[in-house]
Amino acid sequence: MHNPCTPCLDKRWRTLCTVIIALVTLSGCSSQVEDTRPGQPVKTRQMAFKDMLRVFEPMGTMLRTDKYDAERFALLAGQLIGKRDAPWPLFGPDTHYPPTKAKATVWQEQDRFNRERQVFLAATDELMAAAQRKDKEDASRAYFKVYDLCQSCHKHFKEK
Repeated sequence: MHNPCTPCLDKRWRTLCTVIIALVTLSGCSSQVEDTRPGQPVKTRQMAFKDMLRVFEPMGTMLRTDKYDAERFALLAGQLIGKRDAPWPLFGPDTHYPPTKAKATVWQEQDRFNRERQVFLAATDELMAAAQRKDKEDASRAYFKVYDLCQSCHKHFKEK
């Protein structure tokens, strides 16, 4: 006996298989470029910035949601200080290649890039000092100064 739904199921099955094959094929075409250079300086640099962000973002969340915890804020500020130096040595002269998101201006305007790095380091020192004083307003001012410096540097030196 012939089942009248068999052609429909076959057509759906073929469509489903076609979609799955297309997705598997496209997954191999990922836009993510792998850093294949020895030591993976670009990937390592990106990971170092992400590590800093993982301790910096919770500080801002604390301030923006009015859930300031002075002890935790100070702990996070200390962790930021411990991570802040990691990415900078990885901006070597031969590290402007995919998958970098750094603009060529990092290497073309090295004096400016280094000045902004020094200002960032000084601002994170101020953030640590404010965190240790455990005054929310002081911590907030210092946090948003660092935040603004990050945004300014990204605007000038990082691809969107």
